[in-house]
Amino acid sequence: MFACTLISCKPGKYKDIVKEVTEIKGVASAFAVHGRWDVIVEIEVDDLKALTETALKINGLEGVGATETLVGLQED
Repeated sequence: MFACTLISCKPGKYKDIVKEVTEIKGVASAFAVHGRWDVIVEIEVDDLKALTETALKINGLEGVGATETLVGLQED
């Protein structure tokens, strides 16, 4: 299962967030962007429970203002 979490950071925190999220199990990559969101996180996990746990850890980081998680669709 894969997903992307979009993060809006508190001012000046995007570098810290990128560093911290890459240490969370299930995070494949993270990078800063310009636009409505500040950081994009790519997540690869086994199931919805693991995705929920990962998203909650990200949302709980100091400096995170808001998140939105987009779940990828598998095509057969």
